[in-house]
Amino acid sequence: MFAIPEQFSTASKASVEAQLAVLSALTSKTVEGLEKVVDLNLTTFKSSIEASNAAVKQLLTVKDPQEWLTLATAQSQPNTEKALAYGRQLASIASDVQAEFSKAAEAQIAENSRKLLNLIDEVTKNAPAGSENAIALFKSAVGNASAGYEQFNKTAKQAADTIETNLNQAVTQLTQPAAAAAKATSRAAKK
Repeated sequence: MFAIPEQFSTASKASVEAQLAVLSALTSKTVEGLEKVVDLNLTTFKSSIEASNAAVKQLLTVKDPQEWLTLATAQSQPNTEKALAYGRQLASIASDVQAEFSKAAEAQIAENSRKLLNLIDEVTKNAPAGSENAIALFKSAVGNASAGYEQFNKTAKQAADTIETNLNQAVTQLTQPAAAAAKATSRAAKK
């Protein structure tokens, strides 16, 4: 009978250690994601500055207003595409970090459920007669909680997929009118 407090103490200690390990892994993944975002921002900023300098140099050499309009229109299309590409890359980084968080949470929940059920089995070996129904009810509650988490996680993944699909559709819808407008402006400038 005195082994039960020791079992709970050992289980609690193992749970805290596992949670610290998961927290450390999630912190590492968060830092990796932030590094990717900072790198993306720096690369985008550098590219933008270089492109702006080149565009200004080109525009300053133009003598004809019609040619200037054509050149300005031609330069606007790549900027729109670059902005959309930046949005896609940023969404991809966020999606990757979210996937890592989900994976870590799934593993932690599964491991905690397994350990809790093992602890319940150990503790119930010395349970008094007639407590079988209470033990079964407790095991069922743990199983239901795990199933509920799995359903929540599945729903969260579906929501993330839907957001990604909507983002891709929005990018497509923005790209087509921008390209059409650039072509129309270019044609009008040539007339």
